[in-house]
Amino acid sequence: MEHGVATTILCVVAGGIAAQVLAARLRIPAIVLLLALGFLVGPVLGLLHPTRDFGPNLRPLIGLAVAIVVFEGGLALDFRELRASGEGVLRLTAFALPINFVLGTLAAHLIGGMMWGPASVFGAILVVTGPTVILPLLRHARLERRSAAFLRWEAIVNDPVGAILTAVVIEILVGVPHGAGEDQATALMLHLAEGVVVAGALGVGSAFLVAWAFRRDLVAETLKTPVLLALALVAYVMPNLLMNEAGLIGATVFGIALANRHVPGLAELRRFKEALVVLLVSCLFVVLTADLDLALLGKLSVPILGLTASILFIVRPAAIWLATMRSDLSRRERLFVGWIGPRGIVAAAVAGLAGPRLSEAGYAGGDLIQPTVFAVIVATVLAHGFSLGPLARRLGLSTAADTQRLAVVGASPWASDLVIALHRAGVPVVIIDIYPGAMLAAREAGVPTLQAELLSRSAEEGMADHPPDHLLAATRDELYNALVCTRLAPEIGRERVYQLAPSENHLLHEDTGVSRDVRGKVFGDAEASFDALAGRHEAGWRFVVTGQDAVERPNDVHLIAIKADGSLTFVSVDHEANEVAEGDRSLILQAPDLATIDAVERPGQVPA
Repeated sequence: MEHGVATTILCVVAGGIAAQVLAARLRIPAIVLLLALGFLVGPVLGLLHPTRDFGPNLRPLIGLAVAIVVFEGGLALDFRELRASGEGVLRLTAFALPINFVLGTLAAHLIGGMMWGPASVFGAILVVTGPTVILPLLRHARLERRSAAFLRWEAIVNDPVGAILTAVVIEILVGVPHGAGEDQATALMLHLAEGVVVAGALGVGSAFLVAWAFRRDLVAETLKTPVLLALALVAYVMPNLLMNEAGLIGATVFGIALANRHVPGLAELRRFKEALVVLLVSCLFVVLTADLDLALLGKLSVPILGLTASILFIVRPAAIWLATMRSDLSRRERLFVGWIGPRGIVAAAVAGLAGPRLSEAGYAGGDLIQPTVFAVIVATVLAHGFSLGPLARRLGLSTAADTQRLAVVGASPWASDLVIALHRAGVPVVIIDIYPGAMLAAREAGVPTLQAELLSRSAEEGMADHPPDHLLAATRDELYNALVCTRLAPEIGRERVYQLAPSENHLLHEDTGVSRDVRGKVFGDAEASFDALAGRHEAGWRFVVTGQDAVERPNDVHLIAIKADGSLTFVSVDHEANEVAEGDRSLILQAPDLATIDAVERPGQVPA
C-alpha cells in the first residue's frame, strides 16, 4: 500500500511538471496538458485512482494545497493597483458575483435540466474565476496594466467568496431542516458571520504578526518561508473548524494583507512560493481530473453541453455587461473581461465536495455537478486560454505584439544611439534614467522613456505597463549594473539580464572573478566596457541594424541578433555564439571610415 501511494505521488509530480515544461515550450496554457494527462491516466487508462489510493485523506490534502495556492495569489494583490483600475474591481467582485450566481443557476435549471437545488450549487461554484489559470496566463500575456488588474483581482477575491457561497447554499439545502423558521435562518446568518469575521481577523492578524517579527529580525532567514506557509495553513484550518470553506477567506486575506505591508525581503520569499504553487497546481489538476468517473462522464448529455456553451457565451458576458453599466470601464474593456473567465482549481475542488454531499442528501442530479463543472473548466480553459492574447491585441489592450522588449538602464549618448537604432528597426525598447535631460534625444526620436530610479517603487509601477523581456544595465557604475541585474534576474530571467563588461578584465575570471550569481551576462566582448563604448561613439562609431544580406565589414561589431520571430539574441562572452538564421537582422557597432583603420581592432578597443 505504501509503495502504491509513493508511486502514485511520484507519477503525479513527475507528470505534472513534465506537462508544465512542455506547455512552456509550446507556449500553450499548462492546464490544457494537465487536464489531458489526468484524464488519460485516470478515467481512460485507469492507472491512477486518487480516491482509492489516498482514501479519506484526499480531500483534506487538496484543501491544504488550495490554501497555499490562494495565499500566494493574495500576495499578488497590491492596493496600489486599485488607483489604475478605478471602480472596475468593485464592479467585478461585489456586483458581478451575485449576477453570475443568479444567471448560472437559471441556466443550470432551464438549459441543463437540473433541479433547483443542484442548479443553485452549480451556479454558486461557477461565480469564481481561477487564479490558478488567470495568473499564469497574465504572466505570458502582454496586457496593459488596467485590464490585467481587473482579471487578477476578480479571480483572487471571488475564489474564496464563491467557495463560501457554495458552502452556504449546501448548508441551506442539506443542513437546515425543511420548513425551518426565522430562528434557523438567523442562526445560519450568525454562523456565516462568525466564520467570515474569524477568518478575516486571523488573516489580518497573521500579516501584522509577520511584518512585526520580520522587521525586528526575530525570525531567521531560513525560517521565514516555513513560517509563512505554516501561518497560511493555520489561517485556513482554524476558520474551517467554524464553517466549511471559511478558511479560504483566511488564507486569501492573509496574503493580501501581507502583500500590502511591504515587508522587506518578501519578494524573494514570494518567488519561492510561486515555484511551490506551480508544483501544487500541477499535482492538483492531475489528481482531480484523474478522480473523475468515466461512467458519470458518459452521462454528459446534450443539455449539459448546452449549459456549458451558455456559461461561455451568455452567462459570463451578460453578468459582466450588467455589472459594469455606467462604470468607468470602456466598451473594449467590458467586452474583453466579459469573455475572459476561465475556471480553475477552486471550482474543481469545491465541485468534488459538493456533488457527493448533495447525492447523499437525496438530490437527483447531484452526481452530475462534478463532471459538469469539469466540462466548463475544460471549455473555458481552451477557449479563453488560447484567445486571451489575440483578443487583447485586437481590442488594443495589449502592450506589445510578440516581439520581445528590451529595457536599457542609463541614457548615455551611445546608449541613446543604441535604443534609437533598435526603435527604428521596430524592436520594442524603453530607456530608463533618473535625469530627464539625458533621455531627450531618445524621446525626440519616439523611444519610450521612464524617468525613475529602477530599483524604486515608482519604477516598478512604471515598468508594469511595459514589462521587458531583456534588460541591459548600461550605466558607468559597474556595481550598480550588477545590482540591477541581480535584483531583476528572478523576474526577467537570469539568462536575459546583461551588463557592460567591467573595466578590469580579471573580474570575469572563472575562478577569481565576480560570480555570475551576483551579476548579469556581459554585453558583447569582455573588453566592451562603458569607457570603451563611449570612446568609440565619440570617435564616430554608430549603431546600425543590418539585414542578413548586408555585406559584413571587417570592423563591424555584432551585438544583438533580431530573429525573424521577434526574439532577441545577445552576443556575450558568457555563452556560445548563436548562428545567424535566414531572415535574421543584426545590431552592429559600425566604424565611421574603414580607410583610416590600419588593422582589425578588437571589439573593446578605442581607435586612436
